[in-house]
Amino acid sequence: MVRLALIVTSDSVYRGLRADEVTPIVSGDGRFELVLSRVVPNDVSEIRAAVLEASRLADIVLVTGGTGVSPRDVTIEALESIASKRVPGLGEEHRRRSYLRVGARALISRSEGFVVGRALVLASPGNPDAVRVALDILAEVAEHCLEELRGGGHGGARSS
Repeated sequence: MVRLALIVTSDSVYRGLRADEVTPIVSGDGRFELVLSRVVPNDVSEIRAAVLEASRLADIVLVTGGTGVSPRDVTIEALESIASKRVPGLGEEHRRRSYLRVGARALISRSEGFVVGRALVLASPGNPDAVRVALDILAEVAEHCLEELRGGGHGGARSS
């Protein structure tokens, strides 16, 4: 089973002012083994540290929250600073599927995929619908992507 770590970035959840709606969704999904779940504030250093730890424990890291355009939305900036590669198709597909569910609101999401160490990382908005979309996408691409990250896959014969 694919090992998944969850990093919830939310000032209000971190301070206990709002309930964590994301962890129950991810832990109850059943398609992944949840090996780490952590809530951090919307702080670049905190997000970086949590994702680096998670990337050593998991095959996939799902980071929820902080992907909008408000001043406190810094998840993408934190991930850019530690990623070796971007995987833009993940964010593009997340926005496409979210648009079909919630409309134009989805277009201001900065959802994005990255590689950190040997882990695939997806930054998703933190609302429950967006998290469900993220889990569906990750379940679809996990096997092939992880094979690629481990040096398998196409063997240099064709590009992905």
